[in-house]
Order: sequence, then structure tokens, then C-alpha cells
Amino acid sequence: MTLASITDRVKAAEARAGRAPGSVTLIAVSKVQPPERVEAVLTQGQRVFGENRVQEAQGRWPAFQARFSGISLHLIGPLQTNKARAAVEMFDAIHSVDRPKLLHTLARLADERGASPDLFLQVNTGEEPQKAGVLPAGIDALVAEARALSLPVKGLMCIPPVDAPAEPHFRALAAMAARNGLSGLSMGMSEDFEIAIACGATHVRVGSAIFGARVG
Repeated sequence: MTLASITDRVKAAEARAGRAPGSVTLIAVSKVQPPERVEAVLTQGQRVFGENRVQEAQGRWPAFQARFSGISLHLIGPLQTNKARAAVEMFDAIHSVDRPKLLHTLARLADERGASPDLFLQVNTGEEPQKAGVLPAGIDALVAEARALSLPVKGLMCIPPVDAPAEPHFRALAAMAARNGLSGLSMGMSEDFEIAIACGATHVRVGSAIFGARVG
């Protein structure tokens, strides 16, 4: 696959779903990809990228940001509280907010800085014990707490179980977002982003289909 082919598939999925052109943001997941692959995708015009780890992003992106304008970085991996300051300084959006302690840390940092990245609350829709994310029963309370802290919650995020059909999880996340008045839905990866768009995704996170298999 190439960036152009994935972009065409996103556009086609938008059209099939009756969505406005450009209503879905394609996040190119660049985690553990070698610099030459990332540079090639930048050269083709992609500007929104997803990283899993703060430290990896710190090592990779300043040099690219000095050469390419308009880069938007999204943290899609779990965020430890002790990495929150570095994360809010580097990322335009954080998709993995999943607990009250992290909310309070982000709120304190937002007060200090006078700004905050856009936030997505991660829901563990499959209730998998090994996976990050608030359980579905707790999402309404987490949204309410984030709003009480005046944090910019834009939507919800999920990663469905690998051994289950994704669509029910996408539809469940969309229902949770709707009842909380949230419009953002970060869901869908290389294997299922077209299904996610049909279910209302506003952000899809595509890595291997753009870059090829991960290295490491």
C-alpha cells in the first residue's frame, strides 16, 4: 500500500457513508518506523502522525519539524503520569487518557501553560484486563470529571479486541460519545478503518498499510 492508495480509500469510505469529504483525519502511525520511511511519507504530503511513546517522539520529530511545516503529532499509546509534561509540550492531541489521576495532572499542566492538547478518552470496549482504557461503565463519569476540570475533551478512542469483529465495538463507542455530546471518534486501524468510517470515525490510525510492516 501507499499513502495515496490509503487516502483514496478513506475518501471512498467517506462517500459510501454519506460523510462530507475531509471529515475523517488520517493519522499515519509512525511508531518504530525508520526515519527514511517517515520522511518519504512526509514528502508525499502527510502531516498528521501518531506515536506510541513520548521518548521515541522526542528523538524523532524535532528534526523533521525543522524541515517540514504543519506537522501535527498525536499520542496514541498509553501515557504515564510522569511523562505528561513532555507529552503536552510535544503533542497536539492525546488519544489515550483513561483515568482520573491523569486528568488531574493534565488539568494542572493546562493551567500552568494556558493551553492543552486536544484529548480523547480511551475506552476498553472489550473489557480486556491487559489493555488500557476506562471500562464502558465508567466512561460517563470520566467525561464528567474531565469537563469539571475544563479540559478540552474532543471525543473517545478504542482499540477493539484482535480476535473479535470490530464493528460492534465501533458502534458501542459511537453510542457512548453521542450520549455524552462528543463528536470525535478515534477508531479504526489498517485492517478495519473503512468499517470505522462507516460507524462514524473522525480519526483513523493507520500504520502498516502506509509504511509497511513495522521494524522492531
